[in-house]
Amino acid sequence: MTADPMQDVRAFILERNPTIGLLAPQMDLIDSRAINSLAFVDFIFLLEELTGELIDPEDLDLDDFRSLDAIEARFFKQKAVQ
Repeated sequence: MTADPMQDVRAFILERNPTIGLLAPQMDLIDSRAINSLAFVDFIFLLEELTGELIDPEDLDLDDFRSLDAIEARFFKQKAVQ
């Protein structure tokens, strides 16, 4: 784990998709299959580890995972504001 949780998120995605190359902040991670159904559960576990909070499946919205910007806004910026 690094000091920047978004760096860990990028590393997770690129580790599973080395052909992607550059991950743009607005890239649609769902449509591009950068995060697919097989990796999604592991990705949720990573986010829980990085945020230190459990993620309730009832509260999940697919749009929260669409881009790096969306992930950062939902899981990291909200926490910084609180």
